[in-house]
Amino acid sequence: MKTSTVRFWILVSIVAISGFSQGMLLPLIAVIFEKSGVSSTLNGLNATALYIGILLISPFMELPLRKYGYKPMIIIGGGLVFISIALFPLWQTFWFWFFLRLVIGIGDHSLHFATQTWITSFSPTEKRGRNLSLYGLFFGIGFAAGPLMTPLVKINAALPFLLSSILCLIGWCFVFILKNERPEQEVKLNSFISTLKQFNQTMKFAWIAFLPPFVYGFLESSLNGSFPIYALRKDVDVSSVSLVLSAFAIGSIVTQLPLGVLSDQYGRRRVLMTVGFLGFCSFTAASFFEQNVVGLFLTFLFSGMLVGSTFSLGISYMADLVPKNLLPTGNLLCGIFFSVGSLCGPLLGGLFIKYVQNISFFYLISALLLAVSCIIFLFGRKSLTLEEKENL
Repeated sequence: MKTSTVRFWILVSIVAISGFSQGMLLPLIAVIFEKSGVSSTLNGLNATALYIGILLISPFMELPLRKYGYKPMIIIGGGLVFISIALFPLWQTFWFWFFLRLVIGIGDHSLHFATQTWITSFSPTEKRGRNLSLYGLFFGIGFAAGPLMTPLVKINAALPFLLSSILCLIGWCFVFILKNERPEQEVKLNSFISTLKQFNQTMKFAWIAFLPPFVYGFLESSLNGSFPIYALRKDVDVSSVSLVLSAFAIGSIVTQLPLGVLSDQYGRRRVLMTVGFLGFCSFTAASFFEQNVVGLFLTFLFSGMLVGSTFSLGISYMADLVPKNLLPTGNLLCGIFFSVGSLCGPLLGGLFIKYVQNISFFYLISALLLAVSCIIFLFGRKSLTLEEKENL
């Protein structure tokens, strides 16, 4: 088997384990805090810690990546994640868990930023959608399995955390067999100001491509951080909540690769517009099945099939729009927009649940999907050819 093939499968396997830990933590901690009497607003605030960590570290990621390469970033990130998850059972307090989730955000972002940029850089244009879809697919598989760990808290509160940390450790060990590489060095970054200039230049090329990662971040965090609270208050039991959440992730797994291949053939813009609008329709439909587990399962499954690929499609769209030397910056901005969306999700979700009593929680998500779909329709543009990129 080729070295590049082994490298690719190791990277996507690590991403799957990372997805598993994220998919487990959001609903698990939301349920634990809800059972402990923590308010929905504070519950949502705690969920934002992971994304605050991502935002805090983001401006400082590109310099070490260009200097030291992909492998050290993945090793440091993976190490922070598995150690932090293992520490959760030691002390169940709001601020200790907030700190651990913040550290996990830093570690996860280091891991994802390095793996995304690495995969994007060695993927040929005609297979970029496919490879990044596989990246999203493996993350989705892990994320789908994560919520299924929530019922284990009834056996032992520490059990889900320990199992997740062991899986992270196993995946982390495989990174050491990879040969390190560095991004293209046409761009020299020697200060924080030069990094900000790179951000500005990349935004000019591809601002439209950062909206899908924002949407995915909002969806992921609001569905896994706020929906469990909303569902429990609608008298849906914990096991059913974890099953419904897994349906969304399963849906994204089913269509992740087909949508990536379709985007290679018909363009990212067309695919993103279509899935965004249909996602608006599917979440609107979910509002009619709030206390029907079968109805929620089916609408979440269909919604996942539509919008569960928005993050990987957004990265592919960004890579189509920027010169290759700006790919690390573009990937970094995808992570930043994802984290901003993830911060907004549980905060707005928590406030919505607390103060808006007569309107379905799902309308909040539907409105966002419709708005972004319209923006891409109005302002999105076609991908640049290789010749056009070289002339930039």
